[in-house]
Amino acid sequence: MIDLKNIHSPADIKGMSLDELTQLADALRAALLEKLSRNGGHAGPNLGFLEATIALHYVFNSPVDKIVFDVSHQTYVHKMLTGRMEAFLDPAKYKSVTGFTNPKESEHDFFTIGHTSTGVSLAGGLVKARDMMGGKENIIAVVGDGSLSGGEAFEGLDFGATLGTNFIVVVNDNDMSIAENHGGLYADLHLLRSTDGQAENNFFRSLGFAYRYVPYGNDLKSLIDIFEEVKDYPHPIVVHLNTQKGKGYAPAEAHKELFHFHSPFDLATGDPLHISESESYDDIFATHMLERMKKDKRIAVITAGTPGVLGFTPDRRREAGSQFIDVGIAEQEAVALASGMAKGGARPVFGVVSSFLQRAYDQLSQDVAINGNPMVLNIFYGSIAGMTDVTHLGWFDIPLVANIPGWVYLAPSCKQEYLSMLDWAINQTKYPVAVRVPNTMACDKELYIANYDDLNKNVVLHRGKRVAIFGAGSCLQVARDAAAILKSNGIDATVVNPRFLSGLDTELLEALKADHELVVTLEDGAIDGGYGEKIARYYGDSDMKVQCHGMSKEFLDRYSIPDVLKQCCLTPDTLALSVLKSLQ
Repeated sequence: MIDLKNIHSPADIKGMSLDELTQLADALRAALLEKLSRNGGHAGPNLGFLEATIALHYVFNSPVDKIVFDVSHQTYVHKMLTGRMEAFLDPAKYKSVTGFTNPKESEHDFFTIGHTSTGVSLAGGLVKARDMMGGKENIIAVVGDGSLSGGEAFEGLDFGATLGTNFIVVVNDNDMSIAENHGGLYADLHLLRSTDGQAENNFFRSLGFAYRYVPYGNDLKSLIDIFEEVKDYPHPIVVHLNTQKGKGYAPAEAHKELFHFHSPFDLATGDPLHISESESYDDIFATHMLERMKKDKRIAVITAGTPGVLGFTPDRRREAGSQFIDVGIAEQEAVALASGMAKGGARPVFGVVSSFLQRAYDQLSQDVAINGNPMVLNIFYGSIAGMTDVTHLGWFDIPLVANIPGWVYLAPSCKQEYLSMLDWAINQTKYPVAVRVPNTMACDKELYIANYDDLNKNVVLHRGKRVAIFGAGSCLQVARDAAAILKSNGIDATVVNPRFLSGLDTELLEALKADHELVVTLEDGAIDGGYGEKIARYYGDSDMKVQCHGMSKEFLDRYSIPDVLKQCCLTPDTLALSVLKSLQ
């Protein structure tokens, strides 16, 4: 019987028999499922790559041989085998490791990675460095079939094939991305699977890679045999594994998209333990867009491989038909496609996670803004209170988008204002418009106006004096609550809903000079290059004092949201205290 507490490094599995390795796989899968059911996490990717991870560490000599996992959301078993087992066995330590590779945790992790399609390029860099330094170790890149739709994955393979020395690329092909795969490449992968790797059309061979196919990518003996064969191989080679996403857990095998990442669930049934009864913005977006698409065939919704973020479940995707477009994990393609569609008279709406949008900066600037094509962008999880993994931080999109000439970046404060702005963005055809999806729900009608043609016009919710608080987007309620605290301290603060992150209401800013001494800006993002800095720069040579509150320019990992909001003075109490100190 395998006792996982005795596994401290890959060396502890080297002498195991095949039968013992099979027992190890069973024990790892049971422990993994127990943690996933309690803590949540990437279920399908880790269950599907479990046997391959064992085989990699059985055959290769990590960390001398270097394994680079693309995205790295499939590395839970890798962590279990490389000295971090307690984080998967002891509930008190479940959160002691990240969900991705992290060099700060282990010498077996070489990069902090959380975005897709980067692994082959990073591993290729290690190959080049090894060859320049005279090394002999194996370099292995692990990349999923879904990641191959990303442009950087092609670039990494395209260059990697020319390196001429040992470079092993393990393609984990489970015929799935987060949802189903999209793109012409997947017909080629299907043909390879259906011909046992013998098809004449072979994407990898066409680039110059040697090629091996493993039809049973969850079979330990087959995996060990193939890795032994390619170990120290003197030429770039692709090992193509046909694996099963969610392997060994029936609900995950049956519902691959749902179990790609799952919140805590009942291990016996697979049902979620906690079902939120509150409205969510993915549902709000999907419901609203389906209604609009039914009435206007020019409207289309675009995703780059993350339909669930947009609320487009399989049923909703079927309902939308050809008006729902999934380009695969390829944000650059999504933005450029939307620009072309807008030029052709369609009304494309691209929904994307804040941190994923970073990969399409050039397209936002070159393909959209310079050409003035009126696409619509919806940015999800753009918030300090969003995802907390260092690779998924949502506070850099304001400086990124709002400083590109030509883009109109709107910051709705609640559901009603969000829908109002979304409709305006779709209906108008003058500008490319980004809408930052808020994380607050209901609001008073006074907070929004249905027409935004008067660019950069702010809404003054209350006109006071001495202090003006500009609460952008989700921060507006903080501004209102802080103003109430200030009121109890004898200060009647002006409260402003900026609405626009990409420009200033200079008429209002000039008017405030008459009876205000302090302007305070709040934004749910980075202040370096953000909205508040625009106002501070405007008042630079005047007597007006300006406080800018938001996130500092730094990377945080798995932080406490309440603590960070307090540090940023983005809670009513901390903000009011900061204002009072400034007025003393």
